[in-house]
Amino acid sequence: MCGIVGAIAQRDVAEILLEGLRRLEYRGYDSAGLAVVDAEGHMTRLRRLGKVQMLAQAAEEHPLHGGTGIAHTRWATHGEPSEANAHPHVSEHIVVVHNGIIENHEPLREALKARGYTFVSETDTEVIAHLVNWELKQGGTLREAVLRAIPQLRGAYGTVIMDTRHPDTLLAARSGSPLVIGLGMGENFIASDQLALLPVTRRFIFLEEGDIAEITRRSVNIFDNTGAEVKRQDIESNLQYDAGDKGIYRHYMQKEIYEQPNAIKNTLTGRISHGEVDLSELGPNADDLLSKVEHIQILACGTSYNSGMVFPLLV
Repeated sequence: MCGIVGAIAQRDVAEILLEGLRRLEYRGYDSAGLAVVDAEGHMTRLRRLGKVQMLAQAAEEHPLHGGTGIAHTRWATHGEPSEANAHPHVSEHIVVVHNGIIENHEPLREALKARGYTFVSETDTEVIAHLVNWELKQGGTLREAVLRAIPQLRGAYGTVIMDTRHPDTLLAARSGSPLVIGLGMGENFIASDQLALLPVTRRFIFLEEGDIAEITRRSVNIFDNTGAEVKRQDIESNLQYDAGDKGIYRHYMQKEIYEQPNAIKNTLTGRISHGEVDLSELGPNADDLLSKVEHIQILACGTSYNSGMVFPLLV
């Protein structure tokens, strides 16, 4: 699985991005990269094949200064593992990171080539960069360009976009791939997993399906896919700071095995009282909704598949 981290602040964000990527290493990846923009719009991009540590070493050799940036760990889908295919991808002043798969990337690629765009990678993500660039050339703001580009994409994606000419804003769009915004004081963040942001904040907004977010240092505005502004509740996370660390364990699989008792306890705590299950977290009509359920389907692979096999024995 891929990982995304983004930050917009009044301080250098490179180390925030790198630490966020380190905390997403459990997801698996084959390459990593980041791009940082300073207040004058000067961008520095670094990409490396292999571990986040290799990217961090490159950042030590080529110091990154700037208060706006996005970073990514990639697990190859379209295109082999390579530095050229690593994110972020760039189309002139548009910079993009992306999780998921764009199913119609081939016809979009051909259409963009016909408009004069040159592709330097094998990825479907580069299609997003060029498409947003094209829509921006047609007029309007970055948000308006993203709103026009997103309906042209087919598939599941979570993407974060920045325009180096306007380093005071990040745009994010979610369709089938999770994104969470981290709220700070005079700075804000975004990631594919809240674990990446625990060192900098505990206040989060989880984007819903179809949401598009416009993020600045001091504000977060969220819109649906029609462009209408919507409100999303922010929450205070109770996750432990070290939840994403391996700690004393040799690898993440071992950590997950030994954490199962606590995971079950934490899941049940506060949700069962006097033998009754509290369904209030599912909404005010949870009882009526669940009473109409006739079938439950469990989709999983790997160790999650084995867990799913246990479920029918419990119901």
